[in-house]
Amino acid sequence: MIKTQRIEEIRKYVKQHQVASFDDLAATFQVSVNTIRRDVQKLVNEGQLKKVHGGVSFHHSEPAQYENRQVVNETAKRKIAKACADMVEEKDIIFIDSGTTTVYMAEYLQGKQVTVLTNNLDFIVQSKKEPSITVISTGGMLDTATNSFIAIDNTNVLATYNINKAFMATTGLSIENGATHASPLENKIKKEAVKKGVHVHLLADQTKFDKHALLTYSPLDAIDQIITDSQPSEKWTDHLKQKNVQLFIAND
Repeated sequence: MIKTQRIEEIRKYVKQHQVASFDDLAATFQVSVNTIRRDVQKLVNEGQLKKVHGGVSFHHSEPAQYENRQVVNETAKRKIAKACADMVEEKDIIFIDSGTTTVYMAEYLQGKQVTVLTNNLDFIVQSKKEPSITVISTGGMLDTATNSFIAIDNTNVLATYNINKAFMATTGLSIENGATHASPLENKIKKEAVKKGVHVHLLADQTKFDKHALLTYSPLDAIDQIITDSQPSEKWTDHLKQKNVQLFIAND
């Protein structure tokens, strides 16, 4: 493949996946990481891609803000959030991840006596209306791109508590890369939440399947259950059975 053709294919690949690491691009196009860096720099200079930690992301003329992402597939996200809230039992100690699906759980947890550890600012605000929910914030610096708290040491909060259930969000879910996300700043707390949760539930609507972002925070076999809004492909159902991952379809 000649250089100009490869650069165009790199642009298409990153546009499709939104975020890609240099190592991933090098493996995909079977060239060295240094070659990828040079190719990518041309696209960065043209304003088509944007460098992020360890890779590149597709440069949108109007980047999707948190509020815009929240209304995308809202019906599906609400179905998933309600199904997850129904899985929470009285006196549970749970972790609720940052994300535009997990935030809806606040509405459906009303009336339940639960303790919630979270880095999700919007969940904290929503749960103020419900006195039965005890909220413990992970604290740290507020990332306005995700409306979540991030810090190098906010995993220490999770280490203190025993978490019955962890409800995790994802930017993209793939058989090869597991549960992924785009923020290096959130990587540590996501990994710690998966590690601490006795039961790990992943919230992923149908648009998240067969996609991956910059970082993997959990392999599929570390997840107990995936909650989604429609039946995934046979390839996915077979793979999840092999990994002993339960699949729950939220229809109501």
